[in-house]
Amino acid sequence: MSAGARSTSRSGLARLGFGELAEAESLIAELSDAAGLTREQLTAEASVAADPDAALEALARIARRDTAAVRAVAADSRAWTALWALLGASTGFADFYLRHPEELAALVTESHTLPGADELRDSLLESVGASDGFAADGGEASWNALRVRYRRMLARIASYDLLSDSPVDEIPAVAAALADAAGAALEASLCVARTRISGGAAGVGLFPREQVAATQLAIIGMGKAGARELNYVSDVDVIFVGGADDATTEAIGPSRVVDIATRLAVQTMRGISGTEIEPPLWEVDPNLRPEGKQGALVRTLDSHLSYYDRWAKSWEFQALLKARPLAGDPELGAAYVTAVQPKIWTSAARENFVDSVQRMRERVTEHIPPEDIPYQLKLGPGGIRDIEFTVQLLQLVHGLSDDRIRQRGTLDALDALVTEGYIGRTEASTFSTDYRVLRLLEHRAQLRKLSRTHLMPARPDELRVLARATKLDETGAGVWARWEAVKREVREIHVRLFYRPLLSAVAALPAEERALSTTQAHDRLSAIGFTDPAGALRHIAALTSGLSRKATIQRHLMPVMIRWFADGVDPDYGLLAFRRLSERLGNTPWFLRMLRDSSGAAERLTHVLSGSRYVGELMEWIPESAAWLDDRDLLRPRSGVALQQEARAIQTRHDNVGDAMRSVRALRRRELLRIAMWALVDTATIEEVAQALTTITDVTIQATLRAVRREIVPAQDADLDFSVIAMGRFGGAELGFGSDADIMYVYRANSVDPQRAHALALQIVTALRHYSEDHRVPIDLDAGLRPEGRNGPMARSLASYTEYYRRWSLSWEAQALLRARGVAGSVKLIREFMALADDVRYPAVVDQQDLREIRRIKARVESERLPQGTDPARHLKLGPGSLSDVEWLVQLLQHEHAHSIPGMRTTSTIEALRAAQEAGLVPAIAADRLAEAWRLSSRLRSANTLLSGQTSDVLPVDRQRLDGIGRLLNYPPRSATQVEEDYLGVTRRSRRVFEKLFYG
Repeated sequence: MSAGARSTSRSGLARLGFGELAEAESLIAELSDAAGLTREQLTAEASVAADPDAALEALARIARRDTAAVRAVAADSRAWTALWALLGASTGFADFYLRHPEELAALVTESHTLPGADELRDSLLESVGASDGFAADGGEASWNALRVRYRRMLARIASYDLLSDSPVDEIPAVAAALADAAGAALEASLCVARTRISGGAAGVGLFPREQVAATQLAIIGMGKAGARELNYVSDVDVIFVGGADDATTEAIGPSRVVDIATRLAVQTMRGISGTEIEPPLWEVDPNLRPEGKQGALVRTLDSHLSYYDRWAKSWEFQALLKARPLAGDPELGAAYVTAVQPKIWTSAARENFVDSVQRMRERVTEHIPPEDIPYQLKLGPGGIRDIEFTVQLLQLVHGLSDDRIRQRGTLDALDALVTEGYIGRTEASTFSTDYRVLRLLEHRAQLRKLSRTHLMPARPDELRVLARATKLDETGAGVWARWEAVKREVREIHVRLFYRPLLSAVAALPAEERALSTTQAHDRLSAIGFTDPAGALRHIAALTSGLSRKATIQRHLMPVMIRWFADGVDPDYGLLAFRRLSERLGNTPWFLRMLRDSSGAAERLTHVLSGSRYVGELMEWIPESAAWLDDRDLLRPRSGVALQQEARAIQTRHDNVGDAMRSVRALRRRELLRIAMWALVDTATIEEVAQALTTITDVTIQATLRAVRREIVPAQDADLDFSVIAMGRFGGAELGFGSDADIMYVYRANSVDPQRAHALALQIVTALRHYSEDHRVPIDLDAGLRPEGRNGPMARSLASYTEYYRRWSLSWEAQALLRARGVAGSVKLIREFMALADDVRYPAVVDQQDLREIRRIKARVESERLPQGTDPARHLKLGPGSLSDVEWLVQLLQHEHAHSIPGMRTTSTIEALRAAQEAGLVPAIAADRLAEAWRLSSRLRSANTLLSGQTSDVLPVDRQRLDGIGRLLNYPPRSATQVEEDYLGVTRRSRRVFEKLFYG
């Protein structure tokens, strides 16, 4: 071929959509020679392929294996078109035809229409030679034949879909056909299962054939399979119901009936999902059954109903919203669905209705990795879940009294909601179109590799293929823009359908309609989780009434924010705190701009306000902190250097200690708020939070000491050295929210008269305690760990400490020094004090009597220090296996071994524990259990304070508060029991380790 001819040839290939032109020319030449087809015959239908290059490469691979099969398809224009469409949209089908080139013949011989439910069932049953409910053979060959036939029918559905003029309009029919195909596959697999367990050919012969035949098994489709809205590759959620007639049950016994039905269910799932020669079709997921994974795989109808009547949670009824007989015994399946219908539609009347809806939503959604959010078709904002959840919630709210909206399918339910006046026609029409678009994008993404995915492609070349496959646009950029537009539109409608009626009730409706509308708004707020809907209505009215710029922006945002508040820990408090904040900042230009333009900041604001009274109360006094939520850098805790610089600048600006300390206290409050907001919004570890809290406490004490020393110590006594030593969790840089700051005070007179030096030191101590007091966020400078405890002098000279520790020190005092750390004052004095402390806390020779004394004191602490009436198992600090156990054990090991093991000379509990592990003093699994208990106890203490704004060392019994703590620790909603079980389990294991290593 001449260069000019090649150029013309290649330009023609480019017009057909090919990208790799040289490779395409080579493959066309190869195919033309092998199949005896002209270039024009080969490429006549290439333009229908979403990815012509991939389609051509697949054709070449298949032809190398079976040229005749390709030639036969090429002779039929309809089949040739369908093949190009399939191979161009799906590498999964390319692999299928490469494994089974003989299946290409079906493209020629079978209809190109969408197969109906009966045809699908007949074809798949025929593939396993089914007769009277049994397959001809119970071996793996039947399963492989079933899978091959299923993929043949799937190809027929896909080719119809891909070649339709408007695939977005075909979504309902295609999804229904896919659901019917899944039901047919389960029916055929069940036939194989019957043969397999009854000892047919290649069967395992567990039960007599007549008993298997008499046993009923109904397979109930849930989710998208039940609603006839299935994807190309999706988990198929099912529930199994077993049974038999009275005569059979009496003859073989009810337990044997269930046993047979269970074997049938297991083998049926294996036929679909197990590993065989032909790859699995999809996952059969039976985990929506009673008790989930822990429950019996198969129950009788009576057993199901008994469970639902006695034990089921509300979400379990809502999970049945789309239940439909999918395969197996039709009468038993119909009886099951009929029996559960009343339970579904009365579930909204339960007290925990909101929880049940949220639980159901959580069951069908997964945690989205941050990097996936921009690509999530199903779970992300504006995705499929927004539409489905909106429709389901409206159905459940109104379906209690209106049976006309009790539909399984999302689109059918939308039509019913429009007809009955629950949704406006324009909104529903847009929602319906967007749902089809999202489902089409999801379908094409799954077709690409015949694999389960809900992500938009990221690569430009894959976006181009998606655009051609969906016919939504010609370019990848265009289809991405369409997807972004749909997301925004879906999110807006999702919000408006639920929450705009609330605004009309409190702000916009005429007076004569207000009473009825307010009642409706009251009910809706109650339904989504507000415990005081009347109070919420008042707050909404206050925020949105009027013609001001503030009210206008709030009216636009409030529907969204109400949803976010409802998703939070305490929606009522969150809304109240937001109203207070808005009243302080509502007319501030930057605040209005942030609310309007930064949805991320607004959502984070609702999250922190509804999740923490600690944050809400501080934000009321520091309203400008709302701006941090719009900038991740501002939200992160500031460095110690930056805080020190600000503190020193404060003291430079103020002449007297009172003014300076007011500003230092404000600095501390601001930083504590920043840390709390950061802990709630970001994934900060307990160690990171503790370090940040310790840093601001260090800076506060340092600034306070500088200020009071300047005020109290005259120039002639400037030679006096004074330092503050951090102790306990403060010394270990392990502070939590609400923690005391354990400290000791040390001074050295130098040239100052000793008595005067002591008097000045006590004055400094008094001033430190006075000026550090803060009624908003108290800081308790607790000197109870000083020598002689609360009976000893508040401050001692370095010489006095030296003499005391040499002559009279007790074992607990040496133990207390293990976490001593200098934080403020004379650096030289701190260095000398720490050298003294090292001699005491890391002795070269350990007195075994001291170790026994530490153990004795620990036992006394357990019996005497717990508050009266407190359940020891719930005390986060002193309870068995909690903070005290871990810290005392680590400190005992440090006191005994740190002299010879330098790594254990640290004030950090976890660092010392890991050093002990590396030294072989603590087994690895024991160290892990201790660290886990220490971290969880620390996190629970801080979460308890953040949630309530009050310090408590006791794990609450109240379920709502316990659930709120769990939410702050990133547990899913309604996890009170899980939080409790996790803590009790972790501390129980920690206690066993403690008792073995501490007392053993």
